[in-house]
Amino acid sequence: MRKQKGFSLIELLIVVAIILIIAAIAIPTLLRSKMSANDSAAASTLRTINTSQVTFATNYPAFGYANSFTRLGPNAAGTCDVTAACLIDNVLAASANGPSPKSGYAYYITGAPPNAGVTGDYVIGGDAITINSTGTNNFCSTADAVVRSQKNAIPAVVPAQLAANASLAGCQTITAYGPIQ
Repeated sequence: MRKQKGFSLIELLIVVAIILIIAAIAIPTLLRSKMSANDSAAASTLRTINTSQVTFATNYPAFGYANSFTRLGPNAAGTCDVTAACLIDNVLAASANGPSPKSGYAYYITGAPPNAGVTGDYVIGGDAITINSTGTNNFCSTADAVVRSQKNAIPAVVPAQLAANASLAGCQTITAYGPIQ
């Protein structure tokens, strides 16, 4: 009788079972890591928009802060001026006031009502598109450049689905949004 070469069906099933067990352990960790990266990217994007707002207000003092993403972003002609300052990427500038989806978050901007043509304040928000799937938090910031989080509110707000875009007053209220740590 000749000895057979190769693997038996039982041996192959054991290897497949081991691979499935490893995948079951690794995939949730990978998804949590992706959500954490999206959360960090959202806070960083709000910081970038705050910096762009300060640059815009410095370059165009007659207008104050930009009241839309299109004023901060590039235009099709490639020229930079008060209507398109080329300070943020075209992904965010695709929508005037939002939602502008990027990395699992939808971004919004609202300018305060202008006083003599000058916008003196704004609120920007970054909301997770799907809570506990694309992100775990909502963020906002105003002209004070403090990035705030709903999870850092006092008391912490962690409902199943977080609220929509923050208002100017809501973003600056500690019971709705708290400064990120």
